[in-house]
Amino acid sequence: MAHAAHYTAPTALGVLSLLAKPFIALGNGLVAIGEANTRYQTLNKLMELSDAELAKRGLKRDELVHQVYSDSYYL
Repeated sequence: MAHAAHYTAPTALGVLSLLAKPFIALGNGLVAIGEANTRYQTLNKLMELSDAELAKRGLKRDELVHQVYSDSYYL
């Protein structure tokens, strides 16, 4: 016969969880802002292409980040 025990976390963890929620929301918001960036979306579309398709466009996979962000960052 098997016995099972259910453990309930102490309430202190509930308070810490409550304190962490604003920081989690802020982090999720920053990620959403970054992913909404058109350069990020362009980079993702290029990364989805095969190496042969990139070669047809005259691009190499290891140069994609530089190609997309070259006018705004020195990479």
